[in-house]
Amino acid sequence: MANFRGNVPLSIITITILAFAALLYTERLGSLSSRAKFRFKPCARSNADDELFDFDPDQCSLNHGKWVFNRSIEPLYSDRTCRFLDRQVSCVKNGRPDSDYRYWEWQPDNCRLPKFDPRMVLRKLKGKRLMFVGDSLQRGQWQSFVCLVDSVIPKGKKSMKRGRLHSVFRAKEYDVTVEFYWAPFLVESNTDVRIKADPKQRIVKVDSVEKHAKHWLGVDILVFNTYVWWMSGLKTKILWGSFANGEEGYEEVETHISYTLGLKTWANWVDSNVNPSKTRVFFTTMSPSHHRPADWGNENGTKCFDERRPVLKKGHWGSGSDKRLMGVVGSVVARMKVPVTVINITQLSEYRIDAHTSVYTELGGKVLTGDQKDDPLHYADCIHWCLPGLPDTWNQIFYTNLML
Repeated sequence: MANFRGNVPLSIITITILAFAALLYTERLGSLSSRAKFRFKPCARSNADDELFDFDPDQCSLNHGKWVFNRSIEPLYSDRTCRFLDRQVSCVKNGRPDSDYRYWEWQPDNCRLPKFDPRMVLRKLKGKRLMFVGDSLQRGQWQSFVCLVDSVIPKGKKSMKRGRLHSVFRAKEYDVTVEFYWAPFLVESNTDVRIKADPKQRIVKVDSVEKHAKHWLGVDILVFNTYVWWMSGLKTKILWGSFANGEEGYEEVETHISYTLGLKTWANWVDSNVNPSKTRVFFTTMSPSHHRPADWGNENGTKCFDERRPVLKKGHWGSGSDKRLMGVVGSVVARMKVPVTVINITQLSEYRIDAHTSVYTELGGKVLTGDQKDDPLHYADCIHWCLPGLPDTWNQIFYTNLML
């Protein structure tokens, strides 16, 4: 892997990257859909929901569609039947009174999205390691996947080992592990283990990934994401070299530049260390936040609090998703040697203002009190998602791609 060495002058970095960033800024999201290595997999035309499909990449993009209410949906799990869910995302347990958010299904234009079949995916994964790598949104997708397959695994034939950085769910009968590795920036930072609550104290080592990546070696299927931790301000503190030399010497650069540097470091590692004949690589796009109700026309709203239905306006895009960073993902992945399948969950998630944990969550390991729930301006979580809920659809799309 080509590493950055030493303290590269910011002027040299800026000249090179600003030209690159200017190109990225002009890219439209539609340009991400057709490149061979940056694949938004379409679904198939099918007459039966449980039928996998004759794949045709030109027929239908999963990124384009609408949410349809369907009361007949029967979730494969609940936050009471799946014991592996964190309390943070267990909205029903935490007192959420409404349930409609669980009965919206994503309907792509002109095609069907295959249902998630836990037995079929376990057979597909038999003898393999699947690892989700990234931040707390990726942890939510991992927990969703675990609960979806857990629903068909008998007691005594599964286990879970939780760790601060690395957690492993094992389906013993299939010799399958479904793992999560915590790396919110993918590259290293000073907040990977001991979380720094103040974003101003966070420093990212944009040229270093090995400390995390050594845990990714030998994994059969890798699913990466990184976004929300980069969005703490207009600029990011970055450091070249080792934290062993202290945290002095950092530089502050605009977020799209630091994101580009970090993602290119990750891409270099993948290209240098992953054998595509043995390992499949996926990348989940950004998960939007919903903090500004004016984005969806609710001028008197308070963040995402008490929203009960999705935005139904086609193409809605709020302030919680950065199109420039979406362009960075497309540009970096398109230049990689190792094929990366991109799971594009951003547009379909933009509509789901109703699906966040809101005030039905925890803070500091404790469920919000009544007084805290009555103060959504300060306590509503409009970043994370209830489970069961939206991340199950992300895994439905991942499943569709995985089964190809």
